[in-house]
Amino acid sequence: MGRSMGRYQGRIAVITGGARGIGLGIAHRLAEEGAGIALIDLDEATAAEAVAGLPLTDGAKAIAVGADISDGTDVEAAVGRVTGELGGVHVLVNNAGVTRDNYLFKMTEDDWDLVMDVHLRGAFLMSRAVQKHFVDQRYGKILNLSSTSALGKKAQTNYATAKMGIQGLTRSLGIELGPFGINVNAIAPGFIVSEMTDATAARLQLDVEEFRRLGAEKNPVKRVGQPADVAAAAAFLCSDEASYITGQTLYVDGGAKL
Repeated sequence: MGRSMGRYQGRIAVITGGARGIGLGIAHRLAEEGAGIALIDLDEATAAEAVAGLPLTDGAKAIAVGADISDGTDVEAAVGRVTGELGGVHVLVNNAGVTRDNYLFKMTEDDWDLVMDVHLRGAFLMSRAVQKHFVDQRYGKILNLSSTSALGKKAQTNYATAKMGIQGLTRSLGIELGPFGINVNAIAPGFIVSEMTDATAARLQLDVEEFRRLGAEKNPVKRVGQPADVAAAAAFLCSDEASYITGQTLYVDGGAKL
C-alpha cells in the first residue's frame, strides 16, 4: 500500500466524534497502521457500526463508547473503559463537533453554549482525562481539530470562536505538556466532504455537487478535500516521526487561505 505499516502497532487511539466523517477517516487510517481504536460518540450504537467496519490489523482491538464529552463524569467513565478494555491509551484525537450556524441577531444563548461545550469544554475534559495516563507513561499525542472558519466566517460566530479557541488550547497544552513527552497539535481543515458540509449546502439551499464545485473553485488545488486528506496529516502528527513538532496548527485546506 506504500504506507508506513505498523507505525501504530501497540498504540491505542481514542477518537471523539469518530462514528462518521473526518473522525472515522482518521480511525480508518490509524487502524490500517496497526492502532487499537476507541470511537467515542454520543450514540454508542452508531459508533459500534463504525467500529465493525474498521480495518484492524495484527490482533488490534476496537471498541465503541457512548459518552457526552461535555460532561466530566461521562468523560472519566469513557477513558476508564478505554484503558480497562484496551489496556492503555496513547493517542487522543479531539474531533467531535457540532454546528449551530446563524447570524448574530438570530443566534440564541443555547446555540452559543452547545458549540462551546462540544468543541472547547469537550477537548478540555478529554485532554485532562488522558493526560494523567500520558504523564505517567511519559508518552502521549493529542490532536485537536480546528477549522479554516477559525479565521472568521459569516453566520458562524460561535463555531469560528470555538475553532480559534482550539488553537489557543493547542499552543497552551503544547507548552505545558511538552516536558512530559506529550505532543499537542491541531489540524484546521478547509472544505472536507462530510455530512456536515452537505448539511451546510442544504441550509444554503444549494445542490450538494454544486456546493462542492463552488468550494473547489476557492482554493489553488481546485478540488475539495476528503476525510482521507485530513487522516493522512493526522497519521503523521500523531506519530513518533512528529515528536519535534508541538503547539502547531496545520491548515489542510488546498491552499484556500493563501
